[in-house]
Amino acid sequence: MPFKLIVNGRSTTLDVPGDMPLLWVLRDVLNLRGTKYGCGIAVCGACTVHIDEQAVRSCITPIASVTGKRVTTIEGLSSDGSHALQQAWMDVDVAQCGYCQPGQIMSAAALLTKNPNPSDAEIDASVTGNLCRCGTYLRIRQAIHKAALIVNQRSKRSTSTARNRSNKEIRWRHGK
Repeated sequence: MPFKLIVNGRSTTLDVPGDMPLLWVLRDVLNLRGTKYGCGIAVCGACTVHIDEQAVRSCITPIASVTGKRVTTIEGLSSDGSHALQQAWMDVDVAQCGYCQPGQIMSAAALLTKNPNPSDAEIDASVTGNLCRCGTYLRIRQAIHKAALIVNQRSKRSTSTARNRSNKEIRWRHGK
């Protein structure tokens, strides 16, 4: 049975079994290898993706349950690494082995979408289900705080730029 969904902004139709986990669709059918297989029972968080902007474990999510929905993987945050979390991860040098990092980043992205200025406790709660065998939790928290600052700075610049453009247009229309 064909399933239609939007993966990283692209509409796609897939003819796979309805009970096939989304993780295997992403990795084996669509060749999006950033999402990792860890435990297969939704405990480790390595397979975290967004479904309609909600962090979800793809290893236990059947493809039939996501038909018509928007799926975002780590590759979909930005193709060039310019997403605030990707930039902060590199700036803080979070990764050691790196295996859990796509899931960590996707959980963090869902948090920052809902809460652009999270506290330490809110960050810890949002990534609690993401296991890091290297123990980089303090750097993960630091990177999430840094990403929040980056997002807020970009937002201020964007607002300021829009305001300046609007003011210039007003002056132009009024001959000033």
